Amino acid sequence: MRLQKYLFVLLLMVTTTNAKAQQNPYYYQIPDTPAVYTPETVAARMVDGLGFRYFWATSGLTDEDLLFKPGDSARTTFETLEHIHGLTQVLLNAVSGTSTKSGGDTKKLSFSEMRAQTLKNIESASKILKKPQAKLADFDMVFEGANGKTRYPFWNLINGPVSDALWHVGQVVSFRRSSGNPLPKGVNVLAGKKSN
Repeated sequence: MRLQKYLFVLLLMVTTTNAKAQQNPYYYQIPDTPAVYTPETVAARMVDGLGFRYFWATSGLTDEDLLFKPGDSARTTFETLEHIHGLTQVLLNAVSGTSTKSGGDTKKLSFSEMRAQTLKNIESASKILKKPQAKLADFDMVFEGANGKTRYPFWNLINGPVSDALWHVGQVVSFRRSSGNPLPKGVNVLAGKKSN
């Protein structure tokens, strides 16, 4: 009887841990603050703020939410998320030392695939920025097209793709509220946590 009880508790713990891992990926809450302030860790914290906001802005979106657009000339929520995905790819490319090629990846992703990949892009970029040897001066944003390469310093990555992604995440929050599915209760962007 004691062995059965032990096995039951063990099985319950494994199941609960697995369920929490499914529910609580990297940006369920904002990661712990870096130990030191450097230009790179501050940039990483901005990226983590994007990850936390994106996680909750996209949590629990329905098909109706994804199709919503505030007007005829506006993007749908899904099209806005595609744009955010592209911006996070530019971010990851820049900190990885990779050019962003014009035309990009034309493969269509489902919402769940795109959400997972966008969060992974954000997480990967943040981890690169937090490495001890990371230097912002090394993270140029490079666009590659038929006429060659155009290079921009990290400054332009901040005021371009990172700020633009934050802007569009705010749109997603507004769109989902307009389609009748507001942000989950308890999301606190100041604390970087969600209370139950």
